[in-house]
Amino acid sequence: MTGDPGVDALIQQWAAEREQTPEEQEVDRIASAWLADAPPQAAPGIPGQRARTGSARFVPVESADPGYLAAMRRRLPEVPEELLTAAAGWWQMVGGVAEAEEWWDAGLSPLDQRALDYRAAGLAPSDLSRRLGPMTVLQHLRRGSAPAWCVARLARQQKSA
Repeated sequence: MTGDPGVDALIQQWAAEREQTPEEQEVDRIASAWLADAPPQAAPGIPGQRARTGSARFVPVESADPGYLAAMRRRLPEVPEELLTAAAGWWQMVGGVAEAEEWWDAGLSPLDQRALDYRAAGLAPSDLSRRLGPMTVLQHLRRGSAPAWCVARLARQQKSA
């Protein structure tokens, strides 16, 4: 799917956790129909405050920036929306969509949230293609090398150059 075995395993695990037997699907359908017929409940909150605000409903909050979702959907059209939304929530912490796309262009999947760790350690997307011995930084990271180790090796390499 994505070319990264770790991310592919994540997608498979996610899909397996959400698979439902026909019996579970029927239970969900019945529960949804039953809840749809239930009388509406008052919104939670402090009644005194609610009367002053003038609105009895809360504003729905989107957990993921639509710009991220669109960018991720272009790269991974086959991945379910729910998984993209969860991943987009993490990528929003990396920075803007442009920076996230730099990480993706450098070889990370949009479903791979390790960029947060890499960025916190001091790596940049451009570092992932740099060589440390016979392998690139990204190859080292995929084989389990610590991001801090890669940063230290890059710094040593910079000093000796």
